[in-house]
Amino acid sequence: MKHALPPSRITSRLVASVFPRGQRSKLLHATVLFWLASGLVYAQEATTQVEDTVVIKGKALSTTEKAKVKLENVTGNVSVVKNADVEKGRSSTLEDVLAFEPGVFAQATGGNDAIKISIRGSGIATAAGVFREGTSFLFDGLALTGSGGTPYELLEMSGIDYTEVLRGANAFQYGALALGGALNLATHTGRTSPGVYGRFEAGSFGWRKQQLSVGGVTESGDTDYYVSVTNSERRGYQKWTNVESKGIVGNFGFRLTPQLETRLYLRYREEYHQNPALLTLAQLKADSSQTTAATVTGRNDGTKPGSTYVGSKTTYTIDDVSKIEFGLAYHDYPQILNINSAATPNFWTWRDINASLRYLRSEQLFGLQSDTTVSFTRTQAINSSVKTYNGTTRALKKYATYDGSSDTVLAVGNELQLNPRTWLSSGLSLVNVRRDVRTLYGDIPVNNAATTYNHQDLAPRLGLRYELAPKVVAFANVSRSIDPPVTWGFTGSGTTATQIGVKNLTEQKANTVEIGLRGSNDTFSGSVALYRSEVRNELLTAQIPGGGPTDTEKRNATPTVHQGLEAGLDARLWKGKGGDNVVLRQAYTYNDFHYKKDPVYGANELPGLPKHVYTAELQYQHPSGFYVGVNARYSAKTWLDYANSLAAPSYTIFGAKVGYEQPGGKWSLFLDLRNLTDKAYASAISPQYNLRGLDNTGAVYVGDGFGAFAGASYRF
Repeated sequence: MKHALPPSRITSRLVASVFPRGQRSKLLHATVLFWLASGLVYAQEATTQVEDTVVIKGKALSTTEKAKVKLENVTGNVSVVKNADVEKGRSSTLEDVLAFEPGVFAQATGGNDAIKISIRGSGIATAAGVFREGTSFLFDGLALTGSGGTPYELLEMSGIDYTEVLRGANAFQYGALALGGALNLATHTGRTSPGVYGRFEAGSFGWRKQQLSVGGVTESGDTDYYVSVTNSERRGYQKWTNVESKGIVGNFGFRLTPQLETRLYLRYREEYHQNPALLTLAQLKADSSQTTAATVTGRNDGTKPGSTYVGSKTTYTIDDVSKIEFGLAYHDYPQILNINSAATPNFWTWRDINASLRYLRSEQLFGLQSDTTVSFTRTQAINSSVKTYNGTTRALKKYATYDGSSDTVLAVGNELQLNPRTWLSSGLSLVNVRRDVRTLYGDIPVNNAATTYNHQDLAPRLGLRYELAPKVVAFANVSRSIDPPVTWGFTGSGTTATQIGVKNLTEQKANTVEIGLRGSNDTFSGSVALYRSEVRNELLTAQIPGGGPTDTEKRNATPTVHQGLEAGLDARLWKGKGGDNVVLRQAYTYNDFHYKKDPVYGANELPGLPKHVYTAELQYQHPSGFYVGVNARYSAKTWLDYANSLAAPSYTIFGAKVGYEQPGGKWSLFLDLRNLTDKAYASAISPQYNLRGLDNTGAVYVGDGFGAFAGASYRF
């Protein structure tokens, strides 16, 4: 690999680059030592509890536990979030799901689903309100992400069993090669959520959410079904941030023969939301709930008239050592931006066909255990285009098409057990990225501007994991990621001459080194990982001077570096004789994303994400089902521009939660309090080029003020 370090220098170079000298270095080194010390505790206690481990293995595993066991074979930092744990409080967006995931930034803006999501700085400069970039999203292992990025309206948490978080190249198994890795959302089945289930949430800012689901298994046991319908609305903390949505989720499984089974998936959702206004720091401080006159008069909103996702996955077991999986999904997701605007309403048509084929084989090879996967994935855009109109005359201002754009990955991976405690991970992906972008009309005029972009790349991966003790693993890997430019990035998002013309963009590539440790026992569960990515042609975005939040342009940057620390630890601090206990959850992220030697910005930090983020929750749990806890989130300052001339200030917000879950799972109640001190803070920002230190441009999305949310569920 071009930028990979020799193995003898990986650890020293990585630690030296991530941790600068000074007081901060001492703090971060102490953090690493704390997690490493915890690992020694894992090893010591696990060694003395072999009999308990045998008993645990004899129990039936839940789907979440099975997912965790599967991910234990990944040589890198991965985790699983059980949705039932999230539903102990408000369950609104992916912000609630990913709140305690180190290395993951997920913050809502305006309370809608268009939240800002970044893993390891992926899509760092992508503003909220547009398609997600830099991270691949999947439903049940089938791709949601297409050549235009990831739409957000289907990322609704009702009907989800668990979420896999695969950071960086650790998402190799799904053919996902983005810098941020992948999020795989697994849907409930009739086996994981049987019976009739109802859930209702209500609270501040006009929040209302209703869910009703039904699931079950036929008498033969060969067929299961699950259907969930939801409806939600929110009037908003910030003015002009109304949200309304409704949708349906379906999952149907069929065992046709002992060797052949298939599963069908359905998702449909409609959503309307008003985009939040970007505020200056002064406006944020004076009244964070205010909007701007331009937002109201411009009728800045987004309409998802009906997004449909239909897929299937069929598995054929060939013999005791091999099987084939075939997946196919159709995704139709139109959207209208600023439908009532007096300026420039946009009508987008998007359709994707996503296909995957995987061959899995587990066998003894030369006396060693070998697990091999050969996979082929392809996402093809069909009938995709954008039309922009003059808001007054409704005359066509811009017409661009993206038909024929595709992403194709052919990958071969292997896990080879060198000895009882050591595994060698290897993989190689052949990537083909095709972008067929045409501007058929522009009233500037710019007509028939086109580009056909067809690139091939290789993405290797090599790693080693070593079992220090039962359930304690150290790992290291080197890998390459490939982030292709999204189709609409070639044509910009505005209507001026510079925005309409087809841009010259190329794929973003990164070579990454990662080392870490993960482990668990009856008292602790946690992980710590260090990584460094040398990035070439990073795809960065900034708001066009004088434009609105969605008027942005995309550019390839000079070389940049993404590096950091991800540490998560769940610890049971106390266990009573009656079975009650006190649990402390912690997650710390250190982000260092910067240019190397840019001719304009030097070694400046990239705007968009805070350097330090720490979240913690202390919770008391009683075996009767009662729980109560307090939580906190600290976020360091965030640069607003590439010139590093102005930053949103750091903040700390607090929350509390109390609830009851009937031990049999029949009913539950909760009260979730957010931002107890009513702190005004910036939840996310829209990156600017150079503000020259002047606070005269709206660049800040505001977080919600104090809010109280209650909910109840009942299973028949």
